[in-house]
Amino acid sequence: MPLETLGVHHVTAIAGDAQANLDFYAGVLGLRLVKRTVNFDDPATYHFYFGDAIGHPGSLLTFFPWAGISRGRPGPGQVTRVSFSIPAASLAWWERRLADRGVAAVRADDRRLTFEDPDGLGLALVADDPARTATLDGAWLGGLVPAEHVPRGLYGVTIDVARAERTIELLTEGLGFRRTGGDNTAHHLDTRAGGIGSQIEVRERPGPVTGLLGAGTVHHVAWRAPNDAEQLAWRDALQRRGLGVTPVQDRCYFHSIYFREPGGVLYEIATDPPGFTIDESAAELGGTLKLPSWLESARRNIERSLPPIRLPHEARVS
Repeated sequence: MPLETLGVHHVTAIAGDAQANLDFYAGVLGLRLVKRTVNFDDPATYHFYFGDAIGHPGSLLTFFPWAGISRGRPGPGQVTRVSFSIPAASLAWWERRLADRGVAAVRADDRRLTFEDPDGLGLALVADDPARTATLDGAWLGGLVPAEHVPRGLYGVTIDVARAERTIELLTEGLGFRRTGGDNTAHHLDTRAGGIGSQIEVRERPGPVTGLLGAGTVHHVAWRAPNDAEQLAWRDALQRRGLGVTPVQDRCYFHSIYFREPGGVLYEIATDPPGFTIDESAAELGGTLKLPSWLESARRNIERSLPPIRLPHEARVS
């Protein structure tokens, strides 16, 4: 049976100021800070995970906030937009909320608002199929956005590459996506299972200028593997395709492998388990700084190096 991902596991981006990042995603967008930890490869930097009530795969947008980092340049070789799924009736409410908070949003069409976060990361809110947004299962109802408007998870991502053919070949033949439409410059794909994180747009943007990492750009996108065994099967299959794949990395809340796809985008395949409640209860998620066991001995120095932060609080808007 061919391997088929269920879609996006998470997207990891780069931010500048940690507090501004928290204020926007937990405050303006009403997402839950599911996990407050550090970049395991650079523990002097936070790693924030924003998502639904317990950080289900497909709901997660994560950030490395590096204070003072220069703005990046979105472009080919990157994920250039991250889209969230919202109930169809919520689009006008979100248009007002963003305007009230000084966020310039554009009604791209009758289903989509596009805008940027404080660092310039491209975002969208998509009025999704009612069959996929009617349930509140998993939605974060303890935040600053009313239950009827809260984002239900990731809708999908937009990937820009100079040439789309080999990128699409890998997504379809290697990861199990199917083509659903588009034109010569924008190709639409989804998973057979549907659900959150299943919609992918690949845009062909030829030219000499490529994306440049920095604040407001995506570091990598992770695809879902249901378990360790399937992740290892993917690793073998990708290596047979001639792609350089890392050994499995322990990220505590999931296991990861990394590789670059033909268009230059950094991909990860991450396992669904074990999830974010292995070191905090569901009620306590994001409340304290969590470190992997191998960094606990350095906790005092790590905490001293990180900027102080506070979770945003405001009156909930109806």
